[in-house]
Amino acid sequence: MMPTSQPCSAHDHDCSAADCGPAFSLYKHIDMPRVSCLNEAEAGTVVNIFKPWDQRLQPTVRPLCSNEDDPELLIHVPFDGAVKLKAIAVVGGLEGSAPAHLKVFINRDDVDFSLAETATPVQEWALQEDTRRVVLEYPTLVSRFNGVHSIDMYFKGNFGADFTEIHFIGLKGDFTERRRQAVEAVYEARAMPSDHKVPEVHGAHFGV
Repeated sequence: MMPTSQPCSAHDHDCSAADCGPAFSLYKHIDMPRVSCLNEAEAGTVVNIFKPWDQRLQPTVRPLCSNEDDPELLIHVPFDGAVKLKAIAVVGGLEGSAPAHLKVFINRDDVDFSLAETATPVQEWALQEDTRRVVLEYPTLVSRFNGVHSIDMYFKGNFGADFTEIHFIGLKGDFTERRRQAVEAVYEARAMPSDHKVPEVHGAHFGV
């Protein structure tokens, strides 16, 4: 059985020692135009749940909701570089609409509901219903989440409502520079012939 982790409140520990705060939020590294969701009741609302860390408890005017009588949601989140994912934070809806189970896959572009239901995820969690309106963080098995360029989050079921509702998802970890920047750094470190042209010599001939 795939290992699970117990959640912790974002304020149940010493933040200075637990990688808390905006410096560890991967929000600004999400490739937002490419974020997508299957089974969202209102197209495009998935992007509303990804917010800066300091806005995590602010009301979401148009939260992400699944279709009526179908509580599943499948969210695809690409990053603009590689990340090391350390924790996932979830704020769900009230009255039983918060998601109850989460499976996560990484670096795939073929995840649909059929695959998400049957394939072995990188990690999965039994989520807790948050009735106190605090942010619950679910730690990852960090060694499995290095070099992550995209994640797929499969939320299956809720706590009894006809639909699933999510107000916030926070992704915490470390960011590796964009691949394009890395290529440019290599380019600058190596002497390229086009960068060091020998001036054309006029009126002189070398050789025999």
